[in-house]
Amino acid sequence: MTRATPGRVKAKAEAQEVPEALVYERRHGEPIYYRAYDEVMRGEKSLEEVMGSGKLQWWVIQAVLRFLFQHLDMRTYMVATNEVGFRLGPGSWRSLDVAVFEREAVLAEGLDNEYVSTPPLVVIEVDTKADLRAFEGDTELYMREKTEDLLGAGVKRVIWYTTRDRRVLVAEPGQRWYLTTWDDPVEVLEGLRLNLADLLADEGGPPGDAPAGPGEPPPA
Repeated sequence: MTRATPGRVKAKAEAQEVPEALVYERRHGEPIYYRAYDEVMRGEKSLEEVMGSGKLQWWVIQAVLRFLFQHLDMRTYMVATNEVGFRLGPGSWRSLDVAVFEREAVLAEGLDNEYVSTPPLVVIEVDTKADLRAFEGDTELYMREKTEDLLGAGVKRVIWYTTRDRRVLVAEPGQRWYLTTWDDPVEVLEGLRLNLADLLADEGGPPGDAPAGPGEPPPA
């Protein structure tokens, strides 16, 4: 798949020498910046503002994490979060919201301060913090590209929740991707199915089948 040309956004970023702290991901050496990175450079926002998660985003992530820690055997698996850096190859790395690894595979790689190179079994994303202007403002284009990169690097399943429309994308290598709603159970690992709407309801969160109202901001 051909990625959208960054155009003026990229040219402007290069001219101003964007600090590495504002790089969200890299793909074949090309930076993907944090949303609103240029506002940080102009002093209109702080770095923490563009890197932080909105309330619904972190509520969904913590619900997913609670579910995983309750149901997975931590002697077999590792659950990682907090924008996990996953190195796909030279000049390419992606930030992951939640990733499930085989424990022994990660330990065999060694625990240090470098990005992990072992492919996760499952990656779970919730919205994105990427600047989408390089993708013509198209969230789906960014999601497709990142999902394809992850599957191509050895990830077995990508699950992507979007808060604006309460949808979830499920993708596996060699299989047809499908899009469904939060109240539809999604298989995380064999025999383990996650119903996000039920999880949020149990925690007193928002209903999973109601789309965002017109006044709500786009995914962050």
